[in-house]
Amino acid sequence: MSTPLDRAGALALDAAGPFRSRRDRFLLPDGLVYLDGNSLGALPRGVDERLHAAITQEWGHGLIGSWNDAGWMDLPRRVAGRVGRLVGADAGSVHVGDSTSVLLFKLLVASFGLRPGRRVMVLEPTTFPTDGYVAAGVAELLDVELRWCDPADPAASLDEDVAVLALTHVDFRSGALYDMAALTRAAHEAGALVCWDLCHSTGAMPVDLTAVDADLAVGCGYKYLNGGPGAPAFGYVAPRHHAALRQPITGWMGHAQPFAMTLDYEPAPGAARLASGTPSVLAQTALDAALEVFDDVDLAELRAHSESLTGLFIDLVDARLGDRVGVVTPREPRLRGSQVSLRHDDAYGIVQALIARGVVGDFRTPDVARFGFAPLYVTHADVFDAVQALVEVLDGEEHLRPEYAVRNAVT
Repeated sequence: MSTPLDRAGALALDAAGPFRSRRDRFLLPDGLVYLDGNSLGALPRGVDERLHAAITQEWGHGLIGSWNDAGWMDLPRRVAGRVGRLVGADAGSVHVGDSTSVLLFKLLVASFGLRPGRRVMVLEPTTFPTDGYVAAGVAELLDVELRWCDPADPAASLDEDVAVLALTHVDFRSGALYDMAALTRAAHEAGALVCWDLCHSTGAMPVDLTAVDADLAVGCGYKYLNGGPGAPAFGYVAPRHHAALRQPITGWMGHAQPFAMTLDYEPAPGAARLASGTPSVLAQTALDAALEVFDDVDLAELRAHSESLTGLFIDLVDARLGDRVGVVTPREPRLRGSQVSLRHDDAYGIVQALIARGVVGDFRTPDVARFGFAPLYVTHADVFDAVQALVEVLDGEEHLRPEYAVRNAVT
């Protein structure tokens, strides 16, 4: 099918697609083109009602009895089952709780226990900053080496000293996608583990940690999974590592029998041992309700829709803007996630001018305007309207307005 470069063609693609009514399951303001679901997902319908019930009925009336009667104690495992379907894992291999940073810390520390005698972890320098910060802290804590690799060839930094290769599946700035299977194989051939950061891929494309034989992974609950600001993250531990994995924050909720109140720590089975403190019931409830929108989603269709959206955006930018902006994201669909990043010296002003027009993306330093295409609710018509607004912003030099010279705290 040829790429439609007009709005009628975009509307025709939406009418024929498998997600034509899915947008109605989200509370999105009329007229808004929301291309920032890779930073904060939209609110699924029903989440507010579910939270209201948890607050007024379960907490308000049930009080402490709701740990049993409302199933609060089992909530992390239930949510883990929903997440597991999206990442190719069973519920026993997924833990939901904490933040991505905390879970990454736990897993990186645990990696050195799983590979005793090895004293190096490998990261790539364009990773999301928190991954680097956490890794540096682990290196200092354990007195091990943090080795930065060439982003174009992470496997070249692997040797017999490496305990773990930690990579971000989809680059947060460029949208470039790593070959998870190939890099996992390369690490295993070197005797190392792999820990994948799935923050910018889970919920936008199929991920199968079991099929690629991944060891460990972390992911975010508030981006494509739509769990709300600060939603709990998730961690994955391959079954072969369950018995041996020891994480550094051995709190009571990671105990095999929390209410036995014994003095000695006995880790819970499976990935549940990643738990530490009491789960955030309201946050987990919101994420659980939000994940219902994925229950009947074919992940292969989700990926095809994502590729169509990003492909149309790139084609329209090429056709209508030429070399006025640079496309940072790989043009080949198999090499990109569900976002497109554009480079421009005044990228921050461009993003702010678009927001003023009702097209929401975000900015990443130093010069990247970033647009995320959450395939459950972004349409081809949204893509056309976004590029039309981008053309008008640049033609009218709206991005050069004085009010955009000072950056907001959150960009």
